[in-house]
Amino acid sequence: MLRNTIFASLLVSSAMILAIATPAAAYNQTDRAREAMAAADAKIHTAEAMGAGTDAPRDTAQARASLALAREDFANGHKETATEEAIRASALADTAIGIAQRHKDEALASARADQRAVAESAHDQVNAAQSQATAAQQQAADANARAIAAQQSAAAAASDAAAARDAAALAASQPPPAPQVETTVTTQQPASGHHSKRTKVTKHTTTTDGAATSSSSVTTTTKVTPQ
Repeated sequence: MLRNTIFASLLVSSAMILAIATPAAAYNQTDRAREAMAAADAKIHTAEAMGAGTDAPRDTAQARASLALAREDFANGHKETATEEAIRASALADTAIGIAQRHKDEALASARADQRAVAESAHDQVNAAQSQATAAQQQAADANARAIAAQQSAAAAASDAAAARDAAALAASQPPPAPQVETTVTTQQPASGHHSKRTKVTKHTTTTDGAATSSSSVTTTTKVTPQ
């Protein structure tokens, strides 16, 4: 009889445990389904905000469809199925988020590469402009040097011309020198067995050898050389 009483107590305790445990289990399934659906909905919104509708339209649409099925199953009391569909919707949303993030990273990397290319091109253009400016400065310096040399040459030529004019004016103001007169006297003796010729050159004056006899032949030549 004692055994029957203990057994009856055990049955009552088991019934009480089952009565308490069953609502708790049901609550846990409901809570899990709601949390899974909320997480899936948040991920889908994040994916769409990141542009997954454009970058990963298929995954985004499938995530939306799975979440809709999860909500339908939850409304029909299929808590476990709703949880599974919500988890699947979260996974699809994660895939869409990953694709969208990859596209954003690639776009950012491309933009940075373009910025570097633009910066390098601008740097090259600046260097080229500086080189051209340096060359222009050198050309200007060379032109200035040539201009200074030309001015010096012109000044020297003007000085030479002035000196030449002064010399010409001085020469014109002085009387010309007297011409130089050269007189050549040639005396020939008569052909009496002895022939002789004597030449005498006198400058400025003309003289005749008085020793020549009347029988001698005298020839006088005068040469005037202007100075």
